[in-house]
Amino acid sequence: MTKVRFAPSPTGFLHVGNVRTALVNFLFAKKHGGHFLLRIDDTDTARSKAEYEAAIKEDLSWLGITWDSIEHQSQRFDRYKLAADKLAKDDRLYACYETAEELDVQRKMLASRGLPPIYNRAGLKLTDEQKQNYERQGRRPHFRFLLNDEEIVWDDLIRGDTHFKATHMSDPVLIREDGVPVYTLASVVDDGEMAVTRVIRGEDHVSNTAVQIQLYKALGFSVPQFAHMALLKTKEGEMSKRLGGNDIRALRESGVFPMAINSLLARIGTSDAVELFYDMQSLIDSFDFKKFGRAPANYDVAELEKLNEKLLHQLPFAAVKEKLSFADEAFWLAVRANLKTISEAKMWWEILHGDIRAELNHDEREFLRGAAHLLLPAPWDENTYDAWLAAVKPTTARKGKELFMPIRKALTGLEHGPELKKLLPLLGRDKTTKRLSA
Repeated sequence: MTKVRFAPSPTGFLHVGNVRTALVNFLFAKKHGGHFLLRIDDTDTARSKAEYEAAIKEDLSWLGITWDSIEHQSQRFDRYKLAADKLAKDDRLYACYETAEELDVQRKMLASRGLPPIYNRAGLKLTDEQKQNYERQGRRPHFRFLLNDEEIVWDDLIRGDTHFKATHMSDPVLIREDGVPVYTLASVVDDGEMAVTRVIRGEDHVSNTAVQIQLYKALGFSVPQFAHMALLKTKEGEMSKRLGGNDIRALRESGVFPMAINSLLARIGTSDAVELFYDMQSLIDSFDFKKFGRAPANYDVAELEKLNEKLLHQLPFAAVKEKLSFADEAFWLAVRANLKTISEAKMWWEILHGDIRAELNHDEREFLRGAAHLLLPAPWDENTYDAWLAAVKPTTARKGKELFMPIRKALTGLEHGPELKKLLPLLGRDKTTKRLSA
């Protein structure tokens, strides 16, 4: 059975990059009748927080990304210890005592000679006496995985044939000085013991994959198939300026809808054009890894806004009623076609029901006072505006923008917005008269 996983760290809120990884894993699993595992990477107990884990679950659920099972790495330290013991027994794990400063000096010396900054495997040459001396100095060892000197090859679902030479890589640290396993080891042990068949993640993990393939084999696990997605490319500062941030919580609070986010993130980086999907099943049905490319996936907030607007403009009042507890259906149907986000509805409610300030010159005010005398009697409907304008036109030389713009400014304080034929019945005759005569 196809099994994939999404493994966020509960050290902050999910952002669009995290969610794209989660979404693609979810779509792949559901397209192939597989299993989607949510694995909480909380081995860093100092930085991991329960409120962030709760937020991760809340955001994924809001987006419609549901998991079939959940695991916590913090509950599996005994499994990582057993794996480390096996590697040590097989002479694939060795103790090192260099400090971070000493390792930094080594890297700089190699770089100054034009050599790759690869660890020199000094830890392999330490005698028991040298190790004991380091221990007496108060140094605690970190442990590295001894890479076999071979070419590492895999067929990536996106990158195709991928090759790495182990001789060009440092033996990776698997256990830190405090005894905590790093991501490289914990992830492999979990993937192996949880029978993960596909690992889908960003291309920034490609070098990790080369190391982990040797680690899967050293621990006796089947090697999953890998897919490395191109990373998201964004315009600097665009999200924070226009929609409040690039984390999912900020997007939700700004009024962006789940399927607008899902539609964009599922299509960028593929050969398919970005389009709006109204439900997750439609996205699942259209998913195809063959359409993913290696070029950076351009994340453009303007595209997200367009998708969100398109979705917003078609939503019935029942879909937004909970967010717009102050409004009614007539108001929603009148303004929805002019909204970019649902949060803008509040502004229009205040325009219709509060006080406004209109910038008008003397001629415009004289024209509006005359137009007020020609208002039709109640009740009003969507035909009232056109009938009223037909009565006003013969009394003035104004036409086009000169005719309707002063009316719009007087009634809303703005030069743009929903159709006046829809707003007029909401304002009512008394308020319309008052604003025209002000």
